[in-house]
Amino acid sequence: MVKENIEIENGTLEYYPSFLSLKESDTLLKSLLNLSCWQQDTIKLFGKEVLQPRLTALFGEKDKTYTYSGLKMTPIAFPKELKELKTKCEEISRSHFTTCLANLYRDGNDSMGWHSDDEKELGKQPVIASVSLGAERLFHLKHRTDPSKKQKLRLHHGSLLIMKGSTQEYWKHQLPKTRKQIGPRVNLTFRKIY
Repeated sequence: MVKENIEIENGTLEYYPSFLSLKESDTLLKSLLNLSCWQQDTIKLFGKEVLQPRLTALFGEKDKTYTYSGLKMTPIAFPKELKELKTKCEEISRSHFTTCLANLYRDGNDSMGWHSDDEKELGKQPVIASVSLGAERLFHLKHRTDPSKKQKLRLHHGSLLIMKGSTQEYWKHQLPKTRKQIGPRVNLTFRKIY
């Protein structure tokens, strides 16, 4: 499997553009889009309550709740196809994951603002395995203290991006809106909650 190491200071990124075959990617995307558990939650942003500009679902071990931006999520059990994908991500990343935070971007108006996956329950130097399905989107990274250090990656259908080491401590990332007419994208972020 082809691996691209993306060079960043104070962090480690590994990108696998063809992690899943086209057939696997299409089948998984169709299955996930038909799930009934997608929800649009309210989060706290700069002291205000706002609707997230995307739909989310949390899968995982039942005792592993996840809290971010004032929102506490309780997981539902992994469906069979996500259990298999989790195992595949664990093999490549050499990590164990308890949870998958799934994001559904319905079109180019859905987005994710600048943030780091540095919540306390993820531990120090968390490994995040991020699988992209559906419409290609640009993923932006910027260094927390040096604004001249930036990266943009086009995340392909069926790709895997692994963020590890000090990445969450030193870098923020986002998935901005796009004016392009594009279809839905599902992003599956496997993580370990302590």
